[in-house]
Amino acid sequence: MPHPDGRLSHDFDPSDRPPQDACGVFGVWVPPGEAEAAEVSKLTYYGLYALQHRGQESAGIAVSDGARIVVYKDMGLVAQVFDEPVLNTMRGHVAVGHCRYSTTGSPTWENAQPTLRSTDTGNLALAHNGNLINTPELAARLDPATLVGSSDTEVLTALLATREGGPLAAAAEILPVTRGAFSLVFMDEGTLYAARDPEGIRPLVLGRLERGWVVASETAGLDIVGAQFVREVEPGELLAIDADGVRSQRFAEPRPKGCLFEYVYLARPDTTISGRSVHATRVEVGRLLAREHPVEADLVIPTPESGTPAAIGYAEASGIPYGQGLVKNSYVGRTFIQPSQSIRQLGIRLKLNPLREAIEGKRLVVVDDSIVRGNTQRAIVRMLREAGAAEVHVRISSPPVAWPCFYGIDFATRAELIAGNLSVDEIRASIGADTLGFVSLDHLIQATRIAKDSLCRACFDGVYPIPVDEAARGKHVLEGTRS
Repeated sequence: MPHPDGRLSHDFDPSDRPPQDACGVFGVWVPPGEAEAAEVSKLTYYGLYALQHRGQESAGIAVSDGARIVVYKDMGLVAQVFDEPVLNTMRGHVAVGHCRYSTTGSPTWENAQPTLRSTDTGNLALAHNGNLINTPELAARLDPATLVGSSDTEVLTALLATREGGPLAAAAEILPVTRGAFSLVFMDEGTLYAARDPEGIRPLVLGRLERGWVVASETAGLDIVGAQFVREVEPGELLAIDADGVRSQRFAEPRPKGCLFEYVYLARPDTTISGRSVHATRVEVGRLLAREHPVEADLVIPTPESGTPAAIGYAEASGIPYGQGLVKNSYVGRTFIQPSQSIRQLGIRLKLNPLREAIEGKRLVVVDDSIVRGNTQRAIVRMLREAGAAEVHVRISSPPVAWPCFYGIDFATRAELIAGNLSVDEIRASIGADTLGFVSLDHLIQATRIAKDSLCRACFDGVYPIPVDEAARGKHVLEGTRS
């Protein structure tokens, strides 16, 4: 729930936060006669729980009983927003859910999703993962006074709602002129819809319940509700799911450019993307990293938990023993408690603490998934040295992140990215490591088993698959034009 004085949840030190994805989306449809037994609101709750890593600012669920749509949403984690009494009041046979991290529009209640709009045929509720890059152009088609929030999702929902002929016809008209990354789940009173941008930048999958269908950002969202994976929603595809089954149509020709960073950090390790296990990919990256950047050391340790699979691969390929050197406090994350400056100076110790007996006197290889600003790695290296490490060799299972993302990851501007301004050796000196090695872009791509031309690599090489208009850049692009 919102803090009484209006403040929003945040990390202990915003400058240390890892890269964030835009959101997680989930949708479910069951036959109306099965609604009571299926409890679609609870299925959606669990689906969002599995996708919580994709967004921790707000959460929401929309449910329809065939006659009306009810939306419940608020600021906070899924488990903070919903409880059993709330879910028990949300009855119906079709639902969509959303957990948000803001990449367009401020983290406010007005920008929480799903968004809800009335249409000429009823109502429309929509949840979006991604980031549109022609939001000002789309917003120009609308009366600004009709926009409640300041997100690209609000604009897209309003456009879909103002078109005649129902959501399917509206989507077929609007989506072809919508540019950027969008994996959508939306609904009217009786039908579940899903759509994915022509580049397929963000993941979206279709699953089958014993009686019904599920759409989710990741396969982990299917697993938690017992849905069987059917296939990925194809780039440029629009689905409608109702009593007639799953109907598919194309609104654009596919131009696959799946996000490479999903494999590095964003997706859960137990998720599968394009037929490839994310965990297996990360372990393989670790093996390649060991061959690319060998070093004499006594112990390989991960930065938990995101560095763990690559650290396993690095230890396996190098022959250096794998061990635990840092303990993560699983209960530290986002909080409504405002840290004082003295507490903030504790920094990374709020989340990680060293195992002194395991690392004292040892030459360590520390494996992490990425370096964005360098603050976290700098604190970890200092902490390990204070705990008695003889040497600290940092290995990163992604290439240097040197370019911002405009397709749904809240990376900093290029000026704030440490690799956008410093060489590898300068970064090494900045974080205080004895040596520093990044996996090469070619090796990272090799581990995914996906063709280079079918991946978006923009944060690593600056090659943007969808050209970005300078005027459309910025998290608060709509807010800057409104009084």
